Amino acid sequence: PSEAQGGNAGPNTDRMYVVQSGDSLSKISKKFYGDANSWKRIFEANRDLVKNPDLIQPGWRLRIPD
Repeated sequence: PSEAQGGNAGPNTDRMYVVQSGDSLSKISKKFYGDANSWKRIFEANRDLVKNPDLIQPGWRLRIPD
């Protein structure tokens, strides 16, 4: 499948977020979902990058599922 830029079509419409210093999955979850306890959604969407949900690094680009 092709990766179209800027269109709404296609299954991969996840938002992206670049981790900042001091961030945690729960903080990012609260920012996007309004609920810090939804951090597992972000963790599951980024298992290829995030091996330990307590250790995320500034500069990582995380997928934020809807």
